[in-house]
Amino acid sequence: MPPSRIESTSQVLSVAELNDIVAELLTHSIPLLWISGEISNFTRAASGHWYFTLKDDRAQVRVVMFRNRAQLAGFMPKNGDHIEVRATVSLYTPRGDFQLNAEAIRQAGAGSLYEAFVRLKAKLETEGLFDQIRKRPIPLLPRAIGIITSPKAAALRDILTTLDRRAPHLPVILYPTQVQGAEAPAAIVQAVETACARAECDVLLICRGGGSMEDLWSFNDEQVARAIANCTIPTISGIGHETDFTIADFVSDLRAPTPTGAAELAARARTDWMNGLATQADKLRYAMKRHLEKAMQETDALSARLISPSAYISRERLKCQTLATRLSHTGASTLATWRHELDNMRTRLKAQLPDTASHRTLLAHRRNLLERMMVAQLADHRKNVLSLSAQLELLNPQRTLERGYAIMTDTEGQIIRSPGQLPIHKPVSVRLADGTAQIRIESVQNTIE
Repeated sequence: MPPSRIESTSQVLSVAELNDIVAELLTHSIPLLWISGEISNFTRAASGHWYFTLKDDRAQVRVVMFRNRAQLAGFMPKNGDHIEVRATVSLYTPRGDFQLNAEAIRQAGAGSLYEAFVRLKAKLETEGLFDQIRKRPIPLLPRAIGIITSPKAAALRDILTTLDRRAPHLPVILYPTQVQGAEAPAAIVQAVETACARAECDVLLICRGGGSMEDLWSFNDEQVARAIANCTIPTISGIGHETDFTIADFVSDLRAPTPTGAAELAARARTDWMNGLATQADKLRYAMKRHLEKAMQETDALSARLISPSAYISRERLKCQTLATRLSHTGASTLATWRHELDNMRTRLKAQLPDTASHRTLLAHRRNLLERMMVAQLADHRKNVLSLSAQLELLNPQRTLERGYAIMTDTEGQIIRSPGQLPIHKPVSVRLADGTAQIRIESVQNTIE
């Protein structure tokens, strides 16, 4: 019910009417607008419609994007994506849920720079420049560290401070370059190529402090990306803040969240090495001590077992004689026992053998009796068969026909047994002893009064 149709504040509305009024108010009062936020609870229904929640750090709202609009999106959103949707505000009246009906969707901050970033990222990713298989490991013990950044950048001071604190023994080589402006991409490419040509360092840091997307754009240049990909020295990128991502980050062998983080990844702290060496030294001393103690105990045990060779031979000779005597006695005794047991078993077996002569006589008698009974039964059965054959011959219809009788059947093959069944002026079949004939009945006289 529209607001204009509400007659007074005392009018009683149903829930459905109230929701219809609120939905119409929202639709007519709030124009089509863009809303940004993070996706969560994303669902793609079987119908093709998209359902998800758009949220920020303070609030959230449900969003529906119907299939005809979702097909034009150009990408498949996922949970965690930061997006912008152009939508109308509405109310899902069956449940009274406040929601947005999205007509268009794009990545958050989508502009000319971002679209160029996405296109270049997709292109280089297709070429395999981001594949993990081509990324090289960072050396654990570099002999020198190279840095590509601006000499005036605060990031350089942070890197040098970190390296001086963690690895003061490592030499640092700076390859100065511009990191912002129209000429920066070419300068960065030149710095990378110079570092590769000189081969003075084992790891190369490519760094810049934080800034806007425009400030970091030099590191989204295609030539810069290809120069980093072709670099013969393992590279670590530390560009911007932790939330900033550039093409250089994807191409580099390792990405650090900040320039300081890149310095920490490039050089393990000297104190960590010293502490690790001290720990390993303690473990080595303890292991050597245990090994020596075990060896001394084994030596003591072997010394106690060591005796004179002549005494050892005499003792072993006595043991051999004793074993030979025991073996001879055991063998003779065992053999006698087995012979005695064999004799007992033969006696028992002979006692258990049955007398088969009487059983064979009985079997022959019963075989003769069975043969005589079978001959007698066979003769009786033959007599019965001959008798039944004679009776069957007497009942044979053919013999009846041969005595002059006939069998009459109608057109349907039914046997005619009385004059009343004879059809007048219709054919009937007559079966005789030597064949059949077709006749027509002209008249019927019933001889039975």
